[in-house]
Amino acid sequence: MVTESSAQAFDEIFRQYYARVARLISRVVRDPGRAEELAVEVFLRLAHHPKAQGDRVGGWLYRTAVRAGLYELRRQARRERFTHLLRNDERPPDPEELRAAEEVRRQVRAVLARLDARQAELVVLRSSGLSYDEIAAAMQLNPASIGALLSRAHVAFRKEYIQRYGER
Repeated sequence: MVTESSAQAFDEIFRQYYARVARLISRVVRDPGRAEELAVEVFLRLAHHPKAQGDRVGGWLYRTAVRAGLYELRRQARRERFTHLLRNDERPPDPEELRAAEEVRRQVRAVLARLDARQAELVVLRSSGLSYDEIAAAMQLNPASIGALLSRAHVAFRKEYIQRYGER
């Protein structure tokens, strides 16, 4: 049963975190509209998990947002694999700089989709501007271990990137 005080608390959490959660997801999926839809789904999950609405709600939201974004990347990659076979026409060519930038973004997303989920989450959270303490809260880890975990995640990212695309 939802009480008025719990509804007010949820509203306050929503107002406090929605924009940041949507931005975080948008950095992963690169589609602001889809990011907003996924952010709403994250808050729906929060509404169904009242125990997550404690003092660590920010960490829970960030972790769930990153996972939602990564899941969306994997879903898009699966869809792209199959729709690529059905495409008959290609887009008109863009200027070379735009193409190269998009290619790099696609490669980064593909590498993130192949990494261990925890390592991908660490890389995305850090590249989104979160501090070590915020990352620790989001992933429920000891703040003292974040540096080492991030270093391993970056090494794994680089290794996967080089394995797939070669040295740049």
